[in-house]
Amino acid sequence: SLKSFTPDAARSLGGPDWLRQRRTDAVEQLSTMSPPTPDIEEWRYSPIADLDLDSYRLPEADASSDNSNGVIHLDISNSQISANNLDALGAQGVSVSIVCDESQDDMGDSKALLGQALTSSGANDYFTVLNDAFTSAVVMIDIARNAAVEQDIVLRHHFTGIQSAHFPRIIVRAGENANAQILEFSESSDAVLVAPVVELELLPRSRLGWMNLQRHHPKTWQIATHVARVHQDASLASANAAFGGGYARTRTHTELVGKGANGDLLSAYFGTKSQVLDFRTYQDHAAPHTTSNLLYLGAVADSARSIYSGLIRVRNEAKGTNAYQTNRNLKLSDDAWAESVPNLEIENNDVRCSHASTVSPVDADQLYYLESRGVPPDQARQLIVAGFFAEVIDAFPIETPTVAAEIQAKLANISEKVVA
Repeated sequence: SLKSFTPDAARSLGGPDWLRQRRTDAVEQLSTMSPPTPDIEEWRYSPIADLDLDSYRLPEADASSDNSNGVIHLDISNSQISANNLDALGAQGVSVSIVCDESQDDMGDSKALLGQALTSSGANDYFTVLNDAFTSAVVMIDIARNAAVEQDIVLRHHFTGIQSAHFPRIIVRAGENANAQILEFSESSDAVLVAPVVELELLPRSRLGWMNLQRHHPKTWQIATHVARVHQDASLASANAAFGGGYARTRTHTELVGKGANGDLLSAYFGTKSQVLDFRTYQDHAAPHTTSNLLYLGAVADSARSIYSGLIRVRNEAKGTNAYQTNRNLKLSDDAWAESVPNLEIENNDVRCSHASTVSPVDADQLYYLESRGVPPDQARQLIVAGFFAEVIDAFPIETPTVAAEIQAKLANISEKVVA
């Protein structure tokens, strides 16, 4: 049962008629679905059976903002949105539509984008339908054809309210030959449930860098879905850095639908204490001469766990595909563990595909080398772990010192427990 997530609750969220109808349809669809269990392969290894949806409620409206001069961003607090410097965005060919009231009934092309990438990729599941039913606002970012956005677009999500449930929704369309970078911060200060959906649509020859950095409360549940459709000769660099949450899952589905499309998937993650960080990725090659390269690097310490499951799918029509998938994990304590399950599904012989995964402790030879040159053991371990992450951090589409700082903070708390 869904005690708080009722048809009346969905209707109370307001918005234009078309959004209300979409919510109503999603509630009806939910009534025919069952919550996922670990018996389903998609949720294997996860603690999803421990999630009690009946214990959560929709939050009350509580708008707040934290504007910063000189930065183009949206502040999103419990789905209440305030904007800063949107005039600067408009001058560079970017329009932002925040769909949350009755006055925005005519959304033109942007309205049609809602749900399009999810439906195309087949990525709809129980939690994306929950998002459809109970999202209170939809943020649509439309980047005009030939626009070259010089500044990073920054989205800041902050969630509060013990046992509250949040369903943020972001749609991005990069027009033909556009170039932009978007940085999304996701944070919570209470034990909440967050089930965000992000849909990215890259039209021909566009370039988009997307990065999500999540630093949730230690008792937050996050179940996120990021989907992208990349058209002819367009290029997506999609990255995430995961450090928070009790159970934090991110499913990333990149569909390469145009000839010559490229998709790079990158992640750095670090789990401590009893955290579970869960990643599911799909590199879906649906057009000829497409490329994708995945690099996910993570570390687990104390009794934390990470789960990685990835699939490279090459469809019959996708000749000339180049696809690579690498997941490497550092196990920094005896009780920590990492699951790594790469997969290939190839329907065309004219391809180059490979995958690799490792789970290992700190390299004893590297540790000995540093210690033999006078580096103290704790400092040597920290240098090795920081160096392990350097490859993926250097490849991120947006440079942010926050990632390195989070890694150092994690290391400072577990350095005495690191094993080799």
